[in-house]
Amino acid sequence: MTEISCSARSLGPGHTASCRAHACPVDRKCSPVHSDNVTNAVALFHLALAVGALALVSGCAPEVVRAPMSIQGNVEVLASDAFGGRLTGSQGIQQAAQHIIGQLELFGAEPLPGSEGYRLPFEYTGSTTDGGTTLRVHREEERPELEGAVRALSFSESGAVSGSLVFVGYGLVVPETDGFSYDSYATVDVTDKIVVALRYSPEDADRELRSVFSRYSSLRFKAQAARQRGAAGLIIVTGPRSPNAGALVPMTADTAAADSGIAAVSVDVALADRLFALAPDKTLEEAQLELDSGNPHVTGFEIPVEVTLDVQVVREQERGYNVVAYLPPTTAAVADKPYVVLGAHYDHLGHGEDGSSLAKPEEVGDVHNGADDNASGVSAVLSAGAELASQERARGVVLAFWSGEELGLLGSGDFVDSAPVPMDQIAAYVNFDMVGRLRDNELSVQALGSSSVWSDLVEEVNASFGFELQRVTDPYLPTDVMSFNLAEVPSLALFTGSHEDYHRPTDDAETVDYLGLERIARYGAAVATHLVSEPEPPDFVRVERTGQAGGQMQIRLYTGTIPDYASEVDGLLLSGVMGGGPAEKAGLREGDIIVELAGQSVTNIYDYTFALDLLKVGEPAGVAFTRDGERVETVLVPEARQ
Repeated sequence: MTEISCSARSLGPGHTASCRAHACPVDRKCSPVHSDNVTNAVALFHLALAVGALALVSGCAPEVVRAPMSIQGNVEVLASDAFGGRLTGSQGIQQAAQHIIGQLELFGAEPLPGSEGYRLPFEYTGSTTDGGTTLRVHREEERPELEGAVRALSFSESGAVSGSLVFVGYGLVVPETDGFSYDSYATVDVTDKIVVALRYSPEDADRELRSVFSRYSSLRFKAQAARQRGAAGLIIVTGPRSPNAGALVPMTADTAAADSGIAAVSVDVALADRLFALAPDKTLEEAQLELDSGNPHVTGFEIPVEVTLDVQVVREQERGYNVVAYLPPTTAAVADKPYVVLGAHYDHLGHGEDGSSLAKPEEVGDVHNGADDNASGVSAVLSAGAELASQERARGVVLAFWSGEELGLLGSGDFVDSAPVPMDQIAAYVNFDMVGRLRDNELSVQALGSSSVWSDLVEEVNASFGFELQRVTDPYLPTDVMSFNLAEVPSLALFTGSHEDYHRPTDDAETVDYLGLERIARYGAAVATHLVSEPEPPDFVRVERTGQAGGQMQIRLYTGTIPDYASEVDGLLLSGVMGGGPAEKAGLREGDIIVELAGQSVTNIYDYTFALDLLKVGEPAGVAFTRDGERVETVLVPEARQ
């Protein structure tokens, strides 16, 4: 006798109904078929009623099955406009969290032991605004407030400070390196004074010096140097010979919990010119020109006036939520280090308001849905979790969905710091970030150097999947795997590479390779199956950094390249270029391998970021790259990054 069994779930967006025929008695669980069509779902519901009557006649009762949504269904829901880009702290990310929790409950995942629910809160600085900062001059012949604009720096201490002004050039302090040192404070006493410093670093220094300077030119570093030398305050000026000449420093979100311990502002060129007019025989442009060679013997000078800075920074402390669930061990004997963590961040950029957007001018303000980044990873973890839920487990599985990743690994960092699961009890962490764009069957397996077991394990599992594995040993990656590596947890990261839709509103659900994503989710589940069943946990191997991430020059200029962090080649492989950007104008395209930039050989990402330090906005730089095995040379003209 044949029966048709059906499962039907609520008819909201992305929910499903499906039926199949089989012999009775039967296993009535069936795979869901994604549908957003409410009419079809209602029709299936009526069909289910009719089939139920038939089943009663036949002696078999239909069973309603609550199954997790398909991978595609989860991506389409999470990356829908309704969730508003899932910015940390937004209503949209709360909706995303609720959706994830609903999916976890469907396959029996529980809240973490000791937690009140699936949501684990953390605090962060959500927004920073200027609450009315002023600069007043104490001089009878001058008005107390000069014309021009002043704005607090996002990391400034709030409060009023007074003191005389001292110009300290670029405000750089560079420890001795290969016989060269540079100290903007060497010849001036700034104790209890307010220092005036130029933004960035000397514009005309030779390439080698620019590379050195850039590593010490961040505004936070300059503020720290001023504070350590006893200064009461700091005024930053973007000089007339610099990119963004004369502009105020944007007040960006600074997620650090503490301020810099010094009152710090930026002023526009109008106000800066009026301050320098109080100094004898020295204009702002003349002062910058003398410094721009990088000559360490050019000294600062006093500006004979006393000012009061009244800095008002309004920091909104906000609360974010990680979503964390647990599948407990199923065996009587629990293995050593009884937790394996699978994780993916579920936040994204909202409408691009946090400053990380790469939207084209016509896209500014649009919803950044983040289908690949990282609805794909969330859906993969949910799929892998559902698969692991039906298996025997000698270790418990923690399924973690991080918020605040786009703001600086906030959620995973808090999880590591607060340790609701002791870090020394975690056998391994597996991260899924941007796994929805499988191309040429290439899957990047990263952070292999963090344990001696990874190299063999990823190949052993791959025997059943046949990916072209791109092996990356470096665990110091710009994703949540970094948090666990720093906590000495053996970590593995899965990644399918960057692309031209990265951090743009065009990263939508229809661009995801769902067949590839499903294979990657199964691959990750297979890795986790080994981890939860092996008696011995992976060992941790500390990997020494082979280079630094480069300096600050790349922050001030824009090249439009999209590096492929997934591949280890001799050079820098491009996974794409930004439309209309300098790289595209120079003729570069996806698949090119940059081997030389600005006269510096490039063999890896570190060489590339160091070479960026040598570039100047608006000045042509030579680029050599290989394409189809042939060396090609071109010229790239960097643009200013706002």
